[in-house]
Amino acid sequence: MPHQMPDIASNSNAQTEGNIDWVGMSNIEMPIMLETKDETAQRVAAKVETFVNVIVPHAKGIHMSRLFLRLDELSTEHSLNPQQLHDLLSDFIATHDDVSDRAQVCFNFDYHLRRASLLSKKTGWKAYAVTLKATYHQGELSTELSVDVPYSSTCPCSAALARQLIQKAFSATFTDKSVDKETVMQWLGSTEGIIATPHSQRSIAQVKVMLPANLQQFPIRQLIDNIEDIMQTPVQAAVKREDEQEFARLNAANLMFCEDAVRRIKHGLNQQDYSDYWIRINHYESLHAHDAVAIAVKGIDNGYHP
Repeated sequence: MPHQMPDIASNSNAQTEGNIDWVGMSNIEMPIMLETKDETAQRVAAKVETFVNVIVPHAKGIHMSRLFLRLDELSTEHSLNPQQLHDLLSDFIATHDDVSDRAQVCFNFDYHLRRASLLSKKTGWKAYAVTLKATYHQGELSTELSVDVPYSSTCPCSAALARQLIQKAFSATFTDKSVDKETVMQWLGSTEGIIATPHSQRSIAQVKVMLPANLQQFPIRQLIDNIEDIMQTPVQAAVKREDEQEFARLNAANLMFCEDAVRRIKHGLNQQDYSDYWIRINHYESLHAHDAVAIAVKGIDNGYHP
């Protein structure tokens, strides 16, 4: 007769007794077919974390293979949507109901969207870093959506300093009280006329929102669109010269410190129905060797902390 394999997790007691908040696996790499609101289902290369808690102090541990195999079933037989997310976490607990009453999963991936340029409407792919994190406890699913949205930020201080230098150059060049308009126009279009430019930098808005409990679809594009509309200077994909010029105009019309940026997004999210949110603005300075950062939360009881 074949020998029965030992099951240490089920048949042994813990060396030191105590409850465990989360135990599971991290950096699981697998393709996931993702369903989102108003978009065609998209296959993403995800890195996944899966956890359950341990509420039996003497339990040796959990069966990690059960978590992995259930996740693999999602990858090969289903698409990820709110219902499948609920079922996945419910099954995590069902396979550990003797030791666990909470489950959590986190998917990290790049989400690709076709984006049209500002004026020419040439299109290209843009990838956005996205995280979907869900926790299941006592039949309730709590889901968090996080996105990283790149944009351009132009420093208001450097813009003012550049304007002052241009004023000085104008005054030094045109000393007569009577100034010919055509001559000034040509001067403004020359390198002698625009002797200074403001500094701008690529920036990232990191935004987390708590999704409604009755969620039917993941609103990934909608959240990204909302943030880009608020900031007005999203990083572009395919561009022609007219798009680059429009981008420069938008930067000049939307001068912002990191404080301005975080307040913009905070105001915009307050117009939405998210129960809670967390915002981190990162301006990767072109003047300084350090970054400028601003963080804000909605500020509800038992909500996100800064």
